[in-house]
Amino acid sequence: MDLSVCTISFRHQLISIDQIANWAKANHFQGIELWGAHARNLIETPQYDAEWLAGYGLRTTMISDYLPLQAENDILYPTVQNLARLAKHWGAKKIRTFAGGSSSSDTSETEFHDLVEKLQTICDWLAPHGINLVIETHPGTYADTVTASQKLIETVSRSNLQLNFDVLHIWESKADIITAVEQLAPHINHFHLKNISSADHLNVFSPPNVYSASGTREGIVPLFEGAVDYRSFLAHVQASDHHHLANVDASLEWFGNRCKATLKKDRYEIQKTHQQYTQSM
Repeated sequence: MDLSVCTISFRHQLISIDQIANWAKANHFQGIELWGAHARNLIETPQYDAEWLAGYGLRTTMISDYLPLQAENDILYPTVQNLARLAKHWGAKKIRTFAGGSSSSDTSETEFHDLVEKLQTICDWLAPHGINLVIETHPGTYADTVTASQKLIETVSRSNLQLNFDVLHIWESKADIITAVEQLAPHINHFHLKNISSADHLNVFSPPNVYSASGTREGIVPLFEGAVDYRSFLAHVQASDHHHLANVDASLEWFGNRCKATLKKDRYEIQKTHQQYTQSM
């Protein structure tokens, strides 16, 4: 499992892409998940690109953005094409977005049909560029449960539409995360890894709070210290009959304070878990 650091983790810090790359290399990450806002701003300094990042032994695993799926195609098309150009510039093969802004239970059949058509269109626009559209499993979107995520992927029926399996949000949906990863395995292209002290604090990840510099960070904890059992989950991924899961890219998505110290600790705990699994075989 190649592990990436998310540049969004440093969204409220005065830190450069050079510093992030140096730190990621020093701590043995394999990649960077580049926030769309950062990718757009960095285009003003085009010397930062895939080749530059490769000099650190790193690659851009994914550009994470928020496509305006409610927009008309004449507005959406240039947005998608610009993201495709940014992805090519950074050597990324996938773009992350969300499946609209309504939960599956609040989505009418007409709205679902419109969502499917929009995603089909975007996938068709991205296909010539060799880019995958990766839908994040997330509350408040259509992909908020295992069943809804399966239905969406199967109905859109495009080979370049895949899933970013956010382990915490799957757990939040009340699904068993190990059963869920097996059910969704054929469609998983990326993992987001983060944790919470208890379900009582899940609202900390609501966008208005988590993107706010003054938002609370109560309940956000290191990966192996929270309510989600990541040791069992990661061990299962390594041992799964879906052998490709062990090689799926993953990102440590940290939204709390003390970014570097926490990410460094989690990185090495994941490495230790992998080594323990390997030695037990």
